[in-house]
Amino acid sequence: MTQGIHKLLIANRGEIAVRIIRAAQALGIPTVAACSEADVDSQAARMADEVHILGPARADKSYLNIEALIGALTATGANAVHPGYGFLSENADFAEAVLAAGAIFVGPSPDTIRRMGDKAEARRTAQAAGVPVVPGSADELFDVDSALKAAESVGYPLLIKASAGGGGRGIRLAQSAQQLSEEFPRAQREAQTAFGNGAVYLERFIGKARHIEVQVLGDGQRAVHLFERECSLQRRRQKVFEEAPSPVLTQQQRETLCESAVRLAESLGYKGAGTLEYLYDDETGEFFFIEMNTRIQVEHPVSELITGIDLVQAMLRIAAGEPLGLQQSDIRLNGAALQMRLNAEDPARNFFPSPGVVEALVWPQGEGVRVDTHLYQGYRVPPYYDSLLAKLIVHGADRSQALARASSAVEQTQLTGMASTLSLHGQLLKQPWLHSADFNTGTLETWLVEHSGGGDA
Repeated sequence: MTQGIHKLLIANRGEIAVRIIRAAQALGIPTVAACSEADVDSQAARMADEVHILGPARADKSYLNIEALIGALTATGANAVHPGYGFLSENADFAEAVLAAGAIFVGPSPDTIRRMGDKAEARRTAQAAGVPVVPGSADELFDVDSALKAAESVGYPLLIKASAGGGGRGIRLAQSAQQLSEEFPRAQREAQTAFGNGAVYLERFIGKARHIEVQVLGDGQRAVHLFERECSLQRRRQKVFEEAPSPVLTQQQRETLCESAVRLAESLGYKGAGTLEYLYDDETGEFFFIEMNTRIQVEHPVSELITGIDLVQAMLRIAAGEPLGLQQSDIRLNGAALQMRLNAEDPARNFFPSPGVVEALVWPQGEGVRVDTHLYQGYRVPPYYDSLLAKLIVHGADRSQALARASSAVEQTQLTGMASTLSLHGQLLKQPWLHSADFNTGTLETWLVEHSGGGDA
């Protein structure tokens, strides 16, 4: 058993809750599934040593209810909390409440979460660490006149971004001063509604950009990287298909990018697993830091497969007080890995939500194949939460082998009872531009429009 953690409360649901339970089991740590009334029959609830019901199905009454989660911590005697991703995973107030209750928060300090959650502050922190950022406004903006003045140095086209934003929300494009004047108040209202903070900032818009991110691990003193992930294939700024490493970076670019991520993590005294996200300009070869996610990412398995390091176990060990135990030279890049997100959405109906009861369920098998999921036959997928059903992940000696294994994995998979994005991935894997890695953050949406919103996917 990992010293320092004698019982772990999982403050999440779905596949990430299952993933955390498995990591804890491997370390001999008993677990508590803190779940809503809608999730009492979930896979996580079935696997955990204990179940604590937080409240009704609505997230604000359960998974977003700090008081209920601290109550679960006290009632079960757990002395550590893993927040997973989404929900309260990047909420500094929750992290503070966990620490105030005398428990361990499996993640960075509340101060780090707060600093990196404020996108303008994150930019300043990156600049201070010598990490390049996208040209943009120096400070948060609260009125149109200030925005118009800042835009003179940023240049058009530009993005108006919520300072407290995340997950691709709170972002608007302005091609001119007139459009900036029109979109600025809308962006402010959207930011206030979504994040409770109406502050925004401006950032230069890079037309042909790739979304490349670096996985880091830190113990508060030292940090290492687990190389980069290519996450450019997105729909409405939500990732659909991820891979590691990026197929376009040279070895020199890879080293420069990853070293910058470690530098920033160490400047923060970062503790736990974190991801630094960058925009890579396909035309110039430049990369720019855009934000840091102070939590485990949905796409973390591809980094695990190319390095052989279990990130969730590492998070638990670090949170328990163990030193990092890894030198950068210990971490080798082995082959290539791809991840396909299966969501309960219907590509033929503009990705309309499609919860239901799992009927036939067959997962792929074979060398280099991994499935992270919370589904089981007969399980009723609730309509209240994120639509992620499973992640099909494959590893190969190189990218070509990984792509071949991905196609085989999709063909082997059977999931009936609801529409899903399985067929979309089958079509994606046939596209020449995917195999040649000739894509950017706008490619998938353009392709979907050309294919009638994915209708023949």
